This record gives sequence, C-alpha cells and structure tokens, in this order.
Amino acid sequence: MNRTRLLLIASAILTISVAATAFHPAKSTSRVGTLTAAGSMLEPRSGHAATLLPDGKVLIAGGMRRNQDFYKSAELYDPATGKFQPAGEMNERRVSPVAVLLHSGKVLIAGGWIGHGCTDSAELYDPAAGKFSALASRMTAQRGDARATLLNNGDVLITGGADHDSPGGVTSAELFRESSMTFQALTPMHFARVAHTATLLQDGRVLIVGGRGDRVNAVAEIYDPETKRFIETGSLATARYKHTAGLLPDGRVLIAGGSDKRDWSGNLNSAEIYDPKTGRFTLAAPMNDSRFKLPEEAAPLPSGKLLVAGGNKTVEVFDPATGKFSVASGEMNDSWHFMTETRLKDGSVLLAGGYPNNDRATAQAWVYRP
Repeated sequence: MNRTRLLLIASAILTISVAATAFHPAKSTSRVGTLTAAGSMLEPRSGHAATLLPDGKVLIAGGMRRNQDFYKSAELYDPATGKFQPAGEMNERRVSPVAVLLHSGKVLIAGGWIGHGCTDSAELYDPAAGKFSALASRMTAQRGDARATLLNNGDVLITGGADHDSPGGVTSAELFRESSMTFQALTPMHFARVAHTATLLQDGRVLIVGGRGDRVNAVAEIYDPETKRFIETGSLATARYKHTAGLLPDGRVLIAGGSDKRDWSGNLNSAEIYDPKTGRFTLAAPMNDSRFKLPEEAAPLPSGKLLVAGGNKTVEVFDPATGKFSVASGEMNDSWHFMTETRLKDGSVLLAGGYPNNDRATAQAWVYRP
C-alpha cells in the first residue's frame, strides 16, 4: 500500500472520529463538590417528606416501601452523628404529602396518597415534644403530590395535586393559616397541575411552573399574596413535569429536567431560566444527564450555586456565573427517583431514599459536600 493511500485512509478515520465526537459530546469534566454514602434510614422510603428542623436535624416522614405499602413512621437524621433515629408515627399513612416548617418551628404535614386515593387530613409535628398531633381542620380538597410554599407572612400556599376524580391534577388552591390552624380556599389556578414546582420569589410572590393536568403544561402563573389571585405569566420552551426548580441569587428561577408527555421515555436534560422582571423563560445550558421524578427544590448552596439530584446516579451543580452545569465527584448506586434533597446548616445536602425503575424503595442516604 503506497504512502498516498495510507494518508487518505488516516484522514478518513480522523474525520469519522471527529464527527462521532460532535454527535456524542462528553460530560462536563469540571468537578464541583463530592457525593458520599451516609448510612441508611431505618426504613426504605420513596415519596416521603424531609424537613430541616430549627435544631439542624432533618425530619423524614411517611413515604412507601413499595406500591400500597405505605408508612406512618417517621425518623430523624442527626448531622452531628450521621445517624437516623425513630421519631414516632403520624396519625395517617402518607405518600407524597406536603411538609413545611412553620414560623413556630412546628412542621405542617398535609394531604398525600393514603392508598388508591388521597386525603384532606393534616397534622403537626412538634420537635420539642417529639410528637405528631392531628389537626381538627382539614384541607378544602383531597390532594396527593401537591405543592406547599411558606409565604413571608407565615401562611402556607398549597397548590394543585391530584385527587380521587382528577389523577391528572386539579386547579384548586388554598391557604393554611397557623394563627387559626385553619385552611382557606382560594380562587383556583388557571391550569390544573400535579408534580409542578412552586418557588417563592424575592418579592414574596410564588412562581408556579409546569405540572400535568389534561396534558403536560408549558404555561406558568404567579400567585400574588396581596390580591390572593393567580396571574398568567410566560411559557416554558418545553412542557414538563416532575422537574425541579431553584431560586438564583439574582432573583431569577432555574427550571431543570423533568419529563414530557412520554413520561419514562421522555426524560429531559434541558433547563430554562425565568426572569420575574420580564416574565419570560430563556433556555439555559443543558444538564449533563437526563433526569425526572426530582425533588421539587434544587438545593441552594452557600456559594449561590444550585444542586440538582435524583433520577440519575450523578448529581450536578448549576453555576449562575457561567450558566452551566458540572457533575460532582462520586455517584449513587442507582438512578433513584422521588428521593429527598435537604440542605443542612453547614451547607452540605442530605439525599435520602427513592426508588429505581421498579417500585422497591431504598433506605440508603448520601451527603453532598460543596
């Protein structure tokens, strides 16, 4: 074989190699922080609630081992020891309830799936007493996989979710008032939503994004606590649900991942940013991995970056300075869905539970350290 022909073959191989690289870009190699295993919960759980308490411990409540095997039980994670301990039982078994730390230091836990349907019941966890107590007042609607947001005045906004008759999502919304321990119905949202996100903006309003009703939503709306009404705002470039959202230091909101109408086969790696000043969404750089069935909130880090975890073995960090995602060191042992993500007082983040591509949950927990 002559020299000219060898050069032509080498050139062709190089061209194919470059083309392949162009169609299969490598993941971001910038490593930011480390993910390590952190022991196990007392029970395997997915669809549970996790709430940071004033003393720095994390309350883990409810969830399920597998379909129809639901928990009343709760446990506490102590960052000082890295261990979980029993924390009593709720009054009702719940999967995907809402859980919010109130201004009093107590935790409101409401709604959730209780079997083939969902509930309108609610209860409070008192860290001082270490007990759950049922509320006499009930929500104005039965809700599973709704969203709850603590407003600046101490009220809790509860939006959407699914009920017995509308598994695809409802338009109804309500307020919980801690001062009277009662729920108050609101004028409904413009669109039915379940598995959406609700993010408190810097001006005290709440951005409601995505979710599913009759279809997966691209439309967004804002709740104004002054008028107690929902106002339509911009639309996502990609309709999505089971995604995550996080408030950036400059007041914008990152929306990432989730799925389109194809659910398991429609996992997304795309991301968008909402600007409250313009009311518009703009595309951001994509994540390195597709992921859905995510914690509602992307955990804010001390640096102003956001941690995105769940739905994949990796975890990623979004840097608002560069507008890009980077993969952290370390991986989980599977792609865990419906896990929880809780920022601890030292700036690290506890990741706990979830299930892979079957319905059997894990008890495993991890800690991400920036």
